[in-house]
Amino acid sequence: MPEFKYVAKNSAGKDMIGRLTANTKKDALEILARQQLFPISLEDSNKGEIDLSKWFTRKPPDKLVATFLQQLADLLENGVPVLTAFQVLAKQETNPVLKNVINDIHDQIADGQGIDTAFASHANIFNDLTISIVRAGAEGAFLEDSLKRTAGFMERQAELKGKVIGAMIYPSILCTVGVIVVSVLLIFFVPKFEPMFQSLVDSGKQLPWMTVLLLAFRDTCSKYGLYILGGLFAIFIWLRIQLKTKSGRKFIDRWKLKLPLLGPVVLNTAVSRFCRILGTLLENGVPIIHALEISSHSTGNYLLADAVEKSAESVSAGEPLSKPLADSNIFPSRVMAMISIAEESNTLENVLLNIAGSIEKELTKKLDILVRMLEPLMLLVLAGAVFYIILALLLPIFQMTEAV
Repeated sequence: MPEFKYVAKNSAGKDMIGRLTANTKKDALEILARQQLFPISLEDSNKGEIDLSKWFTRKPPDKLVATFLQQLADLLENGVPVLTAFQVLAKQETNPVLKNVINDIHDQIADGQGIDTAFASHANIFNDLTISIVRAGAEGAFLEDSLKRTAGFMERQAELKGKVIGAMIYPSILCTVGVIVVSVLLIFFVPKFEPMFQSLVDSGKQLPWMTVLLLAFRDTCSKYGLYILGGLFAIFIWLRIQLKTKSGRKFIDRWKLKLPLLGPVVLNTAVSRFCRILGTLLENGVPIIHALEISSHSTGNYLLADAVEKSAESVSAGEPLSKPLADSNIFPSRVMAMISIAEESNTLENVLLNIAGSIEKELTKKLDILVRMLEPLMLLVLAGAVFYIILALLLPIFQMTEAV
């Protein structure tokens, strides 16, 4: 139970300082009133303290948050009071982090806070999209509908993310196995043949070029392996630092868009995410300028986000949305054509959601094709590396046999 510290005056006008425990701030005020104390200030005694448990807790999965929003919408739609709905959901929630969040939102609403303010106090759990839609739904008296749409959006995003991760599991396993197999061959098998190769060189024989390259590669790894790993680690740290700077993000995101096969996938993913978020926000009554600001931070690509931010400035000046987006030369032409027509017909939110749906379908097909191409390619690379090592070890033995 939370503990509150208070400063109050008694009936004689004397200042009283103390602490009390209560479920909510409202209950604490009632306790003070029963004690004939008139509060001057009342604060949570834990406020401002560092909660180390946050460092060891993981954010609930988006799919779990989406389920919570959907269940909350169902309860409210069926006439269950807001506070009762949060109590019911808190009792049945098994994730400890989300359970504490639900309880805290309940307590804040009981203290008189708005539901959007309570959600906003947990920005690490609910993103800007969710908070803005909840705020628009609360102000426009369509909270249940907005919660359902937000839950549907989060479920689709989680599903797409799960497909990408699932598609990369098998190629990742192949890559790991390949590195292990090649490392074992270089560390344990190649050194056993080196004395024989050295005797051939001492006797005036010339080793095949494949064997020379293999031995040179192994010697380089054994002598400078730690330096190579250190250099790779330094590059990784440098990239992480660059990702936190504006110029670094812009450079890396521009480079990602120019990748041969993955570039179009990265671009379509960012465009789909932008269209889905902007369409969902507009559909839930969020003003277009604020919706553009939120969607620009959620695209996952700095170049695209920069173009959206500039378009927000143009829209605030009275220009149509399609013009500044088209001038950025980032969005596909067919997407810009559909957005332009949608603005003229005043169906922008519906068209944006349709664009996102069609791009997501195309992305699923392209990812499936890329994974199907990647699996045999990695198998060929792995088989080729093993075959090269074995052949480089056996060629000198064949030469010795022929000489004999």
